[in-house]
Amino acid sequence: MDLAFIAAKKNYKMNIKTRLSLQFTVVVFGILVFFSILVYYFSFTSQRSKFRDNLLEKAQNTAILSINIEEIDSTLLKKIHQTTKSFESEEIAITNESNKLLYSNKTNFLTPENIISHTYNSRVAYFSIGEKDGVSYKHQSNNQFYHVFILAHDTYRAENIRELKIILLWSILISVWLSVTASYFFSKSAIKPISNIITKVKEINSARLSSRLDEGKRQDEIEQLAITFNRMLSDLEKAFKSQDEFVSNASHELRTPLAIMIAESDYILSRIRNKEEYTTHISGLIEDLRKMNTLINSLLELAHLNDHKNIQMTDLRIDELIFNAIQSTKSKYPGRKIMPKIEYPDNENDLIISGNQGLLDIALKNLFENACKFSTNDVEVKISMVDQSIEVCISDHGVGIPEDQISAIFNPFNRSSNVKYIGGFGIGLSIVARIMKLHSVEIKVTSHVDQGTNFDLLFPKPGLRNNFSS
Repeated sequence: MDLAFIAAKKNYKMNIKTRLSLQFTVVVFGILVFFSILVYYFSFTSQRSKFRDNLLEKAQNTAILSINIEEIDSTLLKKIHQTTKSFESEEIAITNESNKLLYSNKTNFLTPENIISHTYNSRVAYFSIGEKDGVSYKHQSNNQFYHVFILAHDTYRAENIRELKIILLWSILISVWLSVTASYFFSKSAIKPISNIITKVKEINSARLSSRLDEGKRQDEIEQLAITFNRMLSDLEKAFKSQDEFVSNASHELRTPLAIMIAESDYILSRIRNKEEYTTHISGLIEDLRKMNTLINSLLELAHLNDHKNIQMTDLRIDELIFNAIQSTKSKYPGRKIMPKIEYPDNENDLIISGNQGLLDIALKNLFENACKFSTNDVEVKISMVDQSIEVCISDHGVGIPEDQISAIFNPFNRSSNVKYIGGFGIGLSIVARIMKLHSVEIKVTSHVDQGTNFDLLFPKPGLRNNFSS
């Protein structure tokens, strides 16, 4: 039985709603107890102070009657005390400086020992014996000192304190009950948005990453949590989309060349052939493998860019980037003319942009290689200042792009209908678009079939770049 109870206790998990209710109840209970103690203390001390003042007043009157007025003796004083209103269980005693008892009335607790122990040098002193409160009053008359002791039970205070205890106890019990009830509904209301988030999150899986949590007014902490979670879902959706896109693109583009290479290899191996045929086949196979290597590198590069958010930016000169890209392109297309035209500003710092040199080299090289690939004429590059931007215009006089297909040229594996006979995979411009978006570069494309294509790139100057992310 004990082991079962311990196991059940370990397995029990208190939810936030219950924990909040208990914590709130404990806090309220602590506050109520604290204020109840304060009320009890101040009420007790206030009533005790009033009672002691009354005792002192009676002690002073008794001293005047018994000591100052010679006509009143002990017998008369007792009759006065018996006929006048007195305190509950009142005791009176008067002594001289030698603690000799001069007068007493109904003494029970005021024994000689107690009188001696409560004789003080101060004019007024208060003391307690049992449930009774007393006062010791030092009275002077005819150069002699007398001590007047009055001891009594404060019935009124006792009854008030007893009633106050009952009132405070019931107040605490009722308040705790109310706090438990209120805290339950309060915590239930406070946790409801979290419960809604939990319900919504349970519905989200890898197939439903497009779902989003309700962000409300985007103000309190729970709504900020929903915003943060939605951002995480967006990142996950992009990652899964990038992964699916990579797998889809890779399977689509690699399946055909691999099937062709396997078929050609099976055909070559179907019978014994001469050296020239094997050499021709292997050369073709190597060329296909090179193309496939280029395709795989492009796919990996595109997938990497889809996950590339925080890239390191440095200050770069746009003219130096252009010259480097031209040199790289000429190594692949020797003999082709790529003519740069630069309008140098008065301040050469105006040519500085903020960017990642490696990524921009890839993008510019792709644009130059496309211009050379789809044109046999010279390629022109113009750099000029436009307001707060630097405009780079790359122009060719090649086959051009049909007007109705310009909007789709940045989609992966999209190729214009008039370039099917020219080699390529349709990934280069997708990489360019992604890199330029990371650098907040605006791209404008104008093209006419058989006349050529213009790519206008607007680079923002440092400090004006906005961080766009797909």
